[in-house]
Formats: sequence, C-alpha cells, structure tokens
Amino acid sequence: MSGFPLRRNALVLLSVLVLLAVFVWAGWFRWRAESARRTAAAESEAALAALSAGPIVESPLVGKAAPGFTLEDLKGKKVSLAGYKGKVVLINFWATWCGPCKLETPWIIELRNKYGAQGFEVLGVDSEANDAKQGSEQWKKDLAAIEKFAVQMKVPYPVLLNGDSLAKAYGGLEDLPASFYVDRKGVVVAAQVGIDSKESIEANIRKALGE
Repeated sequence: MSGFPLRRNALVLLSVLVLLAVFVWAGWFRWRAESARRTAAAESEAALAALSAGPIVESPLVGKAAPGFTLEDLKGKKVSLAGYKGKVVLINFWATWCGPCKLETPWIIELRNKYGAQGFEVLGVDSEANDAKQGSEQWKKDLAAIEKFAVQMKVPYPVLLNGDSLAKAYGGLEDLPASFYVDRKGVVVAAQVGIDSKESIEANIRKALGE
C-alpha cells in the first residue's frame, strides 16, 4: 500500500511540472510575439524614414494665404476651404495607390482626434479621381476604391474628390502625399511633400495651432 501514495505524489508532481512548462512556454511565446511586433515596428519606422522626402519643404505657399477651393466629398456635398475659417486645417493630398499615403493616414486620423477639440481639422483631398473621368467605368472604380479605403480606415474627416484640379494652385502635386498646414488666419505655415514621421506631422500641427 505504501507504493500507491508515492505513485500518486509522482503523478501530482508530474502534473505540476507539466503545468509549469505550459506557463513557461506560453510566456515565452508571448515574449517572442511582442519582440517580433517591436522589431516589425522598428523596421517600419526605418522604412518610413527611407521613404521620407525630408524635412519641411520650401513651398512658395508658405507664408501666403492658402488657395481657396470648393470640391465635392464622397456623398456629393460641396465642401469649401472658406467654410473652415478660424480653424487650423491640414490639407492632405493623397491617393489609394500611394503606399506612403496609406502609412501616414492612421497617424493623421489619430492626431486629428487628439487636436480636434482645439479647432484642428483635416481635409483629405484625393488625387486620382477627377472630372475628366466622371461617369466612366474608371471613375466608378476609383470612387469605389476611395470609399472602401475611407471606410476601412474609419476616416473621420471629409474626403474630397478631384484633387488634380488644385495641382497648379498647390505647386504641382507631382509627389504624394503632399500636406499643407493652414493656421487660423488661412495662412500656410508649413508644407510637406512625401511622407515624414508622425512626430514631424504633429509638430507642424502644433505650429499651425500657434503652440
């Protein structure tokens, strides 16, 4: 009879060891997953730095009034820059085919939500669908892609169409994304062509807010 308790104790000990091994394995797995996530994030930051067009560009618009415009949003409503008088506005030119645009959009959304209460707003101006294509199959495909992107990203600000019509007024828009930071007086205080870091975007927003 004395052997039975020993066997039972051995089984209990074995169970405890197995349980501990499971906990250790689970902890190691979580650590490895977190390590991989941090590595991917670091690599993403490095990739963004490589894609960056550099610091604030010397746009001829800086220090001047932002060119006015009225464009339609995804629902056909006309949106005018003049309607945002007294607010700080980031005019962000982008396109669904633009990889860097997709990378920076989550940052812009986060910062818009962060500074919205201070009178900051974003106008996302799409530069792939224009009036020359309106009604065509290509126009419909472009519009569907834009709407899908806006829904997937949960874009909280107006998404405007026909950005190409503003190309001349805003310096050509040969590279995307292109961002123009407008202060409460309607003056462009900073401009960025190409992707930059989230910190740089936030710094420009704060500059436009007068902080």
